[in-house]
Amino acid sequence: MQVWLYTVISVIIVSLISLIGIFFLALNIEKLKKILLFLVSFAVGSLFAGAFLHLIPESFEHFGFDYKVPVFVLVGIIIFFTLEKFLRWRHCHMVSCDEHPHPVVAMNLIGDAVHNFIDGIVIGASYLVSIPIGITTTIAVILHEIPQEIGDFGILVYGKLSVKKALTYNFLSALFAIIGAVASLLIGRHAANYAYYVLPITAGGFIYIAGSDLIPELQHDTKPLRSILQFVSILLGFGIMVILQFIH
Repeated sequence: MQVWLYTVISVIIVSLISLIGIFFLALNIEKLKKILLFLVSFAVGSLFAGAFLHLIPESFEHFGFDYKVPVFVLVGIIIFFTLEKFLRWRHCHMVSCDEHPHPVVAMNLIGDAVHNFIDGIVIGASYLVSIPIGITTTIAVILHEIPQEIGDFGILVYGKLSVKKALTYNFLSALFAIIGAVASLLIGRHAANYAYYVLPITAGGFIYIAGSDLIPELQHDTKPLRSILQFVSILLGFGIMVILQFIH
């Protein structure tokens, strides 16, 4: 019973981090628009770093230096490419593209939901080993979630969601951590083994979103000062994830 209590409290705390975008509610829409591209730039850095420094190394740690990891990463890229094609066809074929949120919104929510589900599984499996290991794992998850959730919020608002909708959808996506944790406790530590197959696929999705959808959007702004600030924001997102990985 103690394991369940610690696990549920931990994943609730992790889920609440998704509401970090609430700090941007104090900004009016014009001020928010001015910093949106920098939030997107921050997201690019954190998504790339999350994939290359967190998800892929964790996959190699489980599978060893095996061909499965790069194959699953490529599968993730193909899955998200196909998903975006479908979303673009559906939105732009049925109605005007301007009337719907950008497809990157749905893709980001799906990728983030899967990632949160995996985090929940890992937290649950860690508590099954011992309470101290579970707490340590939870802290590590919280640290890498903070910069990613800031980036996720920026992506959702940039994708034409209102601030309130962005907060709501991001929070609903974060709740998948609770589902993952419950599944982990019910199935046992074997659930963590299945999660490792999803890690490189999720990494492929993050790489696709950052490289295919976000970077091209940043390229449209060619003003020297803003371009430099975008570059700095990318490095900031990347740098924070590097530091957190060392702490981890």
